[in-house]
Amino acid sequence: MNKINGYTEEEAKKLVNYVSEGKRKGATLSELFAGYAKKTGRAKGSVRNYYYALLRCTGDARVKSMLRGKNLRAEKIVPFSEGETDELLKSILLRKQQGYSVRRAVSELAGGDAKLTLRYQNKYRNVLTRQPERIERLMREAGIYESDEQKRRLEEEINGLYDRLASGLKEENRRLAALIKKLTDENALLKLQIKNMD
Repeated sequence: MNKINGYTEEEAKKLVNYVSEGKRKGATLSELFAGYAKKTGRAKGSVRNYYYALLRCTGDARVKSMLRGKNLRAEKIVPFSEGETDELLKSILLRKQQGYSVRRAVSELAGGDAKLTLRYQNKYRNVLTRQPERIERLMREAGIYESDEQKRRLEEEINGLYDRLASGLKEENRRLAALIKKLTDENALLKLQIKNMD
């Protein structure tokens, strides 16, 4: 069976039709990814990632055919420059110093724009997790010195983020194990039916 980025062609068509129909009815992509994930037993993040990977398969004639007339497109994401990242992080850190939560700080910086707020928050959490030394450097540059309470909260934030990531992976592993068991059982049943036909 021909696959497109890991989905069968039929699965890819179902996802495209599901999203196209949902968007016509006014649903957000986030709602559609969650709905399709629930319907298929896949993780929401996996559905989202596959959807965007599919939209980028512009050289595949099968994909072009299934997307034709659906009015689906992925907006181009312009990455933050290093300077923009540092300025954003400093602004968030300064607001945190004033007692703001990260959520309130990024919402204020994004001017209430929900997409931009999420983008800023993701950038902050990404750097916090992967480059804590960068956060420390920016705090020093901005003249922000952590109290013991701030250090404790930062550690709790990192630990909480790690726990949420680990929990999500465990849940996806459980779902995949259940799906594998179901497919194995179905395969055994099909073999038995074929054997009984002989």
